[in-house]
Amino acid sequence: MASEAPPFWWEEPDWRVAALSPLSAVYALVAGRRMRHATREKVEAPVLCIGNFTVGGTGKTPVAIALATQAKRMRLNPGFLSRGHGGSFAQPHIVDPYHDAARHVGDEPLLLAEHAPVAVTPNRAAGARLLIEAHGCDFLIMDDGFQSARIHIDYALVVVDARYGIGNGRVIPGGPLRARIVDQLVFTSGLLKMGEGAAADAVVRQAARAGRPIFEARTEPSSRHGFAGKRFLAFAGIGHPAKFFDTVREAGGEVALSRPFPDHHFYAEDELAELTATARAEGLGLITTAKDAARLRHGASQDFLDRLDVLEIDTIFELDHVPERIIDETLDAWRQRKLRG
Repeated sequence: MASEAPPFWWEEPDWRVAALSPLSAVYALVAGRRMRHATREKVEAPVLCIGNFTVGGTGKTPVAIALATQAKRMRLNPGFLSRGHGGSFAQPHIVDPYHDAARHVGDEPLLLAEHAPVAVTPNRAAGARLLIEAHGCDFLIMDDGFQSARIHIDYALVVVDARYGIGNGRVIPGGPLRARIVDQLVFTSGLLKMGEGAAADAVVRQAARAGRPIFEARTEPSSRHGFAGKRFLAFAGIGHPAKFFDTVREAGGEVALSRPFPDHHFYAEDELAELTATARAEGLGLITTAKDAARLRHGASQDFLDRLDVLEIDTIFELDHVPERIIDETLDAWRQRKLRG
């Protein structure tokens, strides 16, 4: 389940969903109206948005990194736009991955900044201008922001987790959807099914009936070196911690103990002390995600960081040509936008 979300969002609808249905109806009405009628500022570069239909992690950040890597292969100069979860900058800020702390810019922007310039700001248009003018970016990848309707999106790739799908299919607060699927599909250019599982099949079929292309991808450990046969206390503060624990096993490690934390969790000293003490007592190594490591970089002792293993993951598209196709279609849509003025 997504740790930001109540467990019942990912279960069959029950009395709680029924009780919240009036609020969900109001939320859906407002969200749909905003998406349909908002004034979207057009910026002077192609904009590829990596979004999701729901609250909770679907693996957008590794997808954004994979597409930035492909953009570079195509001789483009990509830049990332991010709101930055928990970010504290009033003005658009270019992330410094070596000196900025996750508390100030967010954990995902720190990971993205290892691959291309990242502008962190709620004002996406201002961030886009900064990337274009100060860094010469000619291709913008927006990490999330699909529903915000702040800037014109040339291509919206919506990521759906095959294992969790869209939960109970209800809109906030009765479920995890940020707006009704029918309202979101209007602005969806393509749908990316991540991983294996049947939970996303219904929304995949709905997108296909709406004429949207369906792509598939999965995540894999970037390296299995050093993990095989090792026993771990695995901990993670991400949208779906169970996915990370499975990835550790896929890399050959044994998850002897697991500790899930809320998404984007900042670890207190006593929590790190408990993790360290438990791992030592049980003779286990400590392992976590790259996102958690980004948050720990400025919040944990060097001793803790030295004993910590970090499992990096890559997005692998089922068809090798898909990233190039998505970027080409983004560029085509941008050219058409420019011609229309």
